Amino acid sequence: MKILVINPGSTSTKLAIFEDERIIETKTIRHTSEELSGFCNLYSQKDFRKELIVEFLNERGYSLKEFEAIVGRGGLLRPLQGGTYQVNEKMIEDLKSAKYGEHASNLGAILAKELAEKAGGIPAFIADPVVVDEMKEVARFTGHPDFQRKSIFHALNQKAVARSVAQKYGKKYEEMNFVVAHMGGGISIGAHEKGRVVDVNNALNGDGPYTPERSGTLPLTQLIKLCFSGEYTKSEIKKLIKGKGGLVAYTGTNDCTVIQQKIREGDKELELYYRGMAYQIIKWIGKMAAALRGEVDVIILTGGLAYDDGFLVPWISEKVSFIAPVEVVPGGDEELALALAASRVLRREEAVKSY
Repeated sequence: MKILVINPGSTSTKLAIFEDERIIETKTIRHTSEELSGFCNLYSQKDFRKELIVEFLNERGYSLKEFEAIVGRGGLLRPLQGGTYQVNEKMIEDLKSAKYGEHASNLGAILAKELAEKAGGIPAFIADPVVVDEMKEVARFTGHPDFQRKSIFHALNQKAVARSVAQKYGKKYEEMNFVVAHMGGGISIGAHEKGRVVDVNNALNGDGPYTPERSGTLPLTQLIKLCFSGEYTKSEIKKLIKGKGGLVAYTGTNDCTVIQQKIREGDKELELYYRGMAYQIIKWIGKMAAALRGEVDVIILTGGLAYDDGFLVPWISEKVSFIAPVEVVPGGDEELALALAASRVLRREEAVKSY
């Protein structure tokens, strides 16, 4: 059973071919700023990227008709339950118009659908996009009716690693409770209760721990004062929260390998800032454990920063292991997660959902 995976990024298109659960081909097509500068918007890049995908398949000797399905990275859509969705015209319409926001991942479903039609009408899927929303109603309250907590997080990787760990324990994802901390440029920490993410921080828009480049939850009155100080424009404030916040604001770098090396060399100031990020992650894990009434089977540390087994992982594990065993699943294999999601549907292990 061959599955083609398409994962578009802002400056790249990642492709992978799976045979059952085994990857047999992979390719990252880089797009230069010069190549992309001629397009007026994201959707207009569609044909350019599609031609490169077809070119890759031809070079490797694959026909589109060989595939049982094509699965793309899910983009910014209306809030959805987790799962695998068949791409339909309503989904394409919302992504094409960027109704819920413009992001490179919006092209995933569009490219999958067009190539699936070219292949003779095979299924086109997306799975667990960042807008997965399974939060309990009580978790949405902020303290004022003009504001509502939103679910935007690393749903694809969080659910994939939770399924993987559940399998390790001889159980199904839907039979266990997890707290999953995805730690990368953005950090999302979710409470997974029997297959649903019932609470999670909005990792995209400033909620949660500070990260290598995001400020996380800031003291409100201080932020309000800064906004009206006249020292920053609106776009500068937004950049301060996402892009120039967190470790890069404290240390001048968002490269944690550089920080780790300087800590090894004895830099106590940088160690304090790095510990500060770990401390905030620990507190958010504790919050999510409390949301699950302490009934946590496993805590999972994942994402790129979970490779740091010298500082970050042991610091966090030491403080939270009293809650539940800690499993470390470094990185985030999005292509594998997408392929597995499509496989579950094709094998009728999971029902496909409709947008």
